[in-house]
Amino acid sequence: MAFTPTARTTSLRSPEKLRYDRELAYSILDAALICHVGYQFDDGPRVLPTAYCRIDDTLYIHGSTGSRAFLSGRDGIDVCVTVTIHDGIVFSRSWFHHSVNYRCVMAHGRAEPVTDPEERLRALAGLVDALAPGRSGDSRPPTAKELAQTAVLALPLTEVSVKVRTGGPNEDPADTGLPYWAGELPLPVVAGRPVPDEFCTEPAPSYLMR
Repeated sequence: MAFTPTARTTSLRSPEKLRYDRELAYSILDAALICHVGYQFDDGPRVLPTAYCRIDDTLYIHGSTGSRAFLSGRDGIDVCVTVTIHDGIVFSRSWFHHSVNYRCVMAHGRAEPVTDPEERLRALAGLVDALAPGRSGDSRPPTAKELAQTAVLALPLTEVSVKVRTGGPNEDPADTGLPYWAGELPLPVVAGRPVPDEFCTEPAPSYLMR
């Protein structure tokens, strides 16, 4: 089922890149690690980079109870959340047509504080598992003190759009004969070999070696 376009999720610029496909949006959200949360504070707009996870049709945003965003969100806060994955650099024969290939999700709505203890634990486990599936069961759960220092906001994924750019440069026909290299430089994300800390005596788990 696709998302329904709204005034906030409809773009007048590059509409050919715009999508409302729910499956595509969720695949991007599940692949990235950091989101940027835009919100209005007393002295002006702010953007907060933070960890997040998606569970079904809800985005859970993690932060400190001392953060301005989460302090102002105690009664709910209107946000715009963006997640972007960079896939490649696009080189053109002209300055004007240089670009970047990317996948981006933008979600609007009111993020509400999660107060139910079971939902909070489920969200926090999801945040850890977003880093590596199964990791929450392979590490210590939070203490009461740590829970008191941790805030979680829940954003229903209802007003969402996706933008995607793929392929090479959109060259002007008159430029294709110019003697400059043009094309794409892919930027794949490749995990390196796990590096244990100085106190670690356990072998690296299998999910980090895949």
